[in-house]
Amino acid sequence: MKIITRTILILTFGMSFLFSCTDDFESLNRDPNGVTDDQSSGDFLDIGGPFSPIFQNIYRYDPAWHTQLQHNLNADTFSGYMAPPLPFVKGVNTTNYGFVDFWDQWAWDVPYSSRGVMVNVEVIESLAEEKNLPLFSALALVLKVEAMHRVTDVYGPIIYSNYGVDVVDFTQFDSQEEVYAQFFEELDEAIAVLSQFDEDNKQFSAFDLVYDGNLPSWVKFANTLRLRLAIRISKVDPVKAKIEGEKALANSGGLIETNNENFIIKGGQTHPLTVFNSSWNDVRMNASMESILVGYEDPRGTKMFQESEVVEGTLKGLRGGMPLLDKYNGDDSQQKSDYVAFSKLGSTYDQSGDPTTDIQLMVAAETYFLKAEAALRGWAGAGNARSNYETGIATSFSQYEASGRTEYINNSINTPIDYIDPLTSSNNIEALTDIKIAWDDADDNEKKLEKIITQKWIAMFPDGQEAWSEFRRTGYPKIFPVVVNNSDGTVDTDIQVRRLAFPASERNTNPQGVEAARALLKGPDNAGTRLWWDVPGGNF
Repeated sequence: MKIITRTILILTFGMSFLFSCTDDFESLNRDPNGVTDDQSSGDFLDIGGPFSPIFQNIYRYDPAWHTQLQHNLNADTFSGYMAPPLPFVKGVNTTNYGFVDFWDQWAWDVPYSSRGVMVNVEVIESLAEEKNLPLFSALALVLKVEAMHRVTDVYGPIIYSNYGVDVVDFTQFDSQEEVYAQFFEELDEAIAVLSQFDEDNKQFSAFDLVYDGNLPSWVKFANTLRLRLAIRISKVDPVKAKIEGEKALANSGGLIETNNENFIIKGGQTHPLTVFNSSWNDVRMNASMESILVGYEDPRGTKMFQESEVVEGTLKGLRGGMPLLDKYNGDDSQQKSDYVAFSKLGSTYDQSGDPTTDIQLMVAAETYFLKAEAALRGWAGAGNARSNYETGIATSFSQYEASGRTEYINNSINTPIDYIDPLTSSNNIEALTDIKIAWDDADDNEKKLEKIITQKWIAMFPDGQEAWSEFRRTGYPKIFPVVVNNSDGTVDTDIQVRRLAFPASERNTNPQGVEAARALLKGPDNAGTRLWWDVPGGNF
């Protein structure tokens, strides 16, 4: 993707929020009977309108197949949350490491598209500078960091500081280390501005799909996002991580601490997971989820997933990377359609009930697990690791309105269970850990961290992107490997997939930029190369 200049961004996309767009390549034509420039400016529509496509493309709402390729058929599977019960691409695809170029470019293409994140942030920033409206620019920066940390955590180096800059030959990537440094600087700038405004801001409330214009909530989100990113780099740069983490912990604006402060986008459209789960039957419970939720007798399990039809009365997941054959291109007699009878996602994402239209990107429980790990690392202001761990579990139980939290927190017996496939015994696998739930002060920090991350992994469901990132960073929870590895040796089955290769869409239009970015990886441009923050070995 060639980067276009700031001027053209404004002229082309400044009013794009006023139009319905079903294709990124459609022309945008002005409605002569629509909102005038004066009306738009007076109601802040010109600068507020571009927020909607930012909100709705961090995790794209529509069309659902874009989201399926942006998140579901990579991170949701790699994280151990979900797995497809039916095959794609003759049974060889990204979920079993037979990587598909067209699939693997959507985590990149969506945020960089003409109705995506980066272009609309550019529009807002330019108008904010022109009209002296720093609040809008600050909010756009927070959303930019939230959106683009997910992109760099998929690919590594990305186009960031050079986005929108005039180029002659190619657009230069930033290394992931450079991108993270910019994230922290942008959060500094945004929090400083947001802290100067009144609690409820009517200028922005009409465009806010999360907090209805409540700016203290935005400060809490920005602080918690900083803490998340600080923890993310804690192995590769512990000094910088501690500085940034303690800054988040000490900020007077606070952190997300209650479920009514969760960062949940109220998009008002059909959630793509509902489409995958109910209409297309393309997603089911992963075996790793079954092993942990059923092993722990977790009351949240039947809220996250439905009892299966293949083994009635139980939650039943399926292994990721199974050798399913495509009924359209393979041997129909071997099509494992019975895997559709395994556990669907819960009623929240089922058309037969009252499915949500909300996109969950950060919950209060995560804050406490972040603080628990920060306490293990000795960061000032983090509090007590055990207290944070147990509060994180309790907060997640509250979110799911699940009973039995006290018994669960104190459970020192249950462990993840072995996985048994009732259809294909060759998919069976023993549990990879015997980690328990109850906190034990006698445990070493590594075992304590495994407990923290395992419970954080449960609490962050269904955000597979964050769950996959935390698995790569820590090795926890211990996720079952794929049954079949079609990577031709580029991905180690036990180490599992670490990233996606730079997308074909960028390789074709910015080959020199991609070639330079490959050098920043310090490894081959394939799915087995670790990202900058993905440091092998123990966590302490």
